Amino acid sequence: MTWLNSHPLSFLVFAPAILGLLILALPHALGRLSRMLGFMGALAFFALSLAWLLGHGGGGVLSERAPWFTLVGLPVDYALAVDGLNLWLVILTTFLVPLTMLGTWNSIKDRIGTFAAMFLLLETGMLGALMAQDLFFFYLFWEAMLIPMYFMIGVWGGDERRYAANKFFLYTLSGSLLWLVALLYLANKAGGFNPLLMGQAASLLPFGVQCWLFIAFAVAFAIKVPLFPLHTWLPDAHVQAPTAGSVILAGVLLKLGGYGFLRFAIPMFPQASMHYAKPIAILSVIAIVYGALVAMVQRDIKKLVAYSSVSHMGFVMLGLASFTVIGTQGAMLQMLNHGISTGALFLLVGMIYDRAHTRMIADFGGVAVKMPVFTAFFFIVTLSSIGLPLTNGFVGEFWILNGTFLSGFGWGRLYACLATSGVLLGAVYMLWMFKRVFWGPENKDEDSGTHHLHSDLNLREVAVLLPIVVLIIWMGVHPKTFVAVSEAPVTALLKDANAPAPRTFVLKPAVHEAAPSHEAGAPHEGAPEASIEPAAHEVHR
Repeated sequence: MTWLNSHPLSFLVFAPAILGLLILALPHALGRLSRMLGFMGALAFFALSLAWLLGHGGGGVLSERAPWFTLVGLPVDYALAVDGLNLWLVILTTFLVPLTMLGTWNSIKDRIGTFAAMFLLLETGMLGALMAQDLFFFYLFWEAMLIPMYFMIGVWGGDERRYAANKFFLYTLSGSLLWLVALLYLANKAGGFNPLLMGQAASLLPFGVQCWLFIAFAVAFAIKVPLFPLHTWLPDAHVQAPTAGSVILAGVLLKLGGYGFLRFAIPMFPQASMHYAKPIAILSVIAIVYGALVAMVQRDIKKLVAYSSVSHMGFVMLGLASFTVIGTQGAMLQMLNHGISTGALFLLVGMIYDRAHTRMIADFGGVAVKMPVFTAFFFIVTLSSIGLPLTNGFVGEFWILNGTFLSGFGWGRLYACLATSGVLLGAVYMLWMFKRVFWGPENKDEDSGTHHLHSDLNLREVAVLLPIVVLIIWMGVHPKTFVAVSEAPVTALLKDANAPAPRTFVLKPAVHEAAPSHEAGAPHEGAPEASIEPAAHEVHR
């Protein structure tokens, strides 16, 4: 018990893997018992993460560090930490794993124990990547995540699962290899893999070299986001993955790309990241609009949700590219929002697929008559996804657009206006899909999906969705709960980047000269008329 109290982060990272390996050792005949064991373990890890991390006080830093081994003469540290940048992402991970296990309880029919074990091994990879503070240690977890997700897609996925799994694996691995070269080069300059020392070493290099190193980091992280045009693996992976794989892929794995930018790429290469802010913003706006337009024409509900992820994660990258506190805070909140809302959408799509054995929009119609409770939950999550005020989706997108519009970059206003179209298009494709699936006359065709719907949500499924709905409202009404701990580290990060000062606007009274006569509607002499002008310290680029 003393060891647990002194090494809580190590326990949270490695306990899921240990439990997963124990489950793998159990006979296949005990598959149902293995699933229950995995779920109870994941639920315990979530409870411990709340008790340890929130009980620690949130905004402080909880860390563990010790020398580990030497790689080609370079020291690698065993370094884990939880601070304001990763606290809620860690809790999101431990929250979604047991929730997804419970929500997809009957979705996996064969090798149940093996699937539960892969899920727990994946949890270790995700938590390790989120907490690792040594870059080589981080790289090991980054690559380790690929293996269980590859098997989850390739073994338990759809008809084209092997193609999707190979594409996912090759995309991520190819970006990581380029990044590994940059890591080794910079570590040799810094004398180790400590991010602080590597950042100091990078600042002494010629600016052109810094840019190339930043590109190597950025490509690896952009593939994981995924940022246009490196997104093509995502729709295939989502559609072919089992429901549990899609939920975790959208809920956590994509966030690691944005987190990588925030934790490593921007702090280590502040000037290079500023130099490439505009290209990243351009690609982000393209992702927002392109993802929304492609989602509009999808016939498969799951593929529609997959392309919506491309659009929503574009907002995250746009917020980071704004280099404003409100934009970056919005990006961090949007990562949490997307994990909750899009993860819930994949859960809901999986629930209706388990009953109807189809995901095609044309196969449904009038579902609200057959499944009113399911319809209510789907509607709430849909409103969250399109950013309705008082839901979580609104706050994150509003802060991102606000931060981009007020940023010190000359392109900020234009790109914020273009990105706003993604909000409108999001409402179009989500509400149009909802109308065709749930409203209208009941589809009485014997081969339709609606015809196969014979039961509404059961208590287990309601228990899974209720916490999500509570979070959707809570995050929309009181977002400070989730961003207060990150304000200080985000402010320090942007100060180091020396970003251009954001625009501020003030109300300046305009005094008119005396008019020759007081006609109806004409202002009286000396009457002030408020006009909005940029503050004097506005910075143009």
